[in-house]
Amino acid sequence: MSEVKWLNYSFEVYLKDGEWNEVPGVYIFCGTNEQNEWEPYYVGKAKKFSARLPNHEQWAAAVRLGATHVHALVVPLEANRDKIEAELIAAYKPPLNVQLK
Repeated sequence: MSEVKWLNYSFEVYLKDGEWNEVPGVYIFCGTNEQNEWEPYYVGKAKKFSARLPNHEQWAAAVRLGATHVHALVVPLEANRDKIEAELIAAYKPPLNVQLK
């Protein structure tokens, strides 16, 4: 399992179709660009990864943009999930995050 830094947070790298645990956290749908750097397409939060990610409404759109992976960070407290999600959206401006821009 590899890790990727987004701001000061260390996210685990997963394939989208993996097995998801019933844990809360923040996730990023992303793929690599021409410079082989991670490109975020959508940032979200979940009370349970297992309930939110398998049939996510933004996954198909993210794939059309180039998403191949999900980066996930377990974040138990909802207030912290809200804060991290907002920070990531503000910093990276993912194209599919139209509500919090």
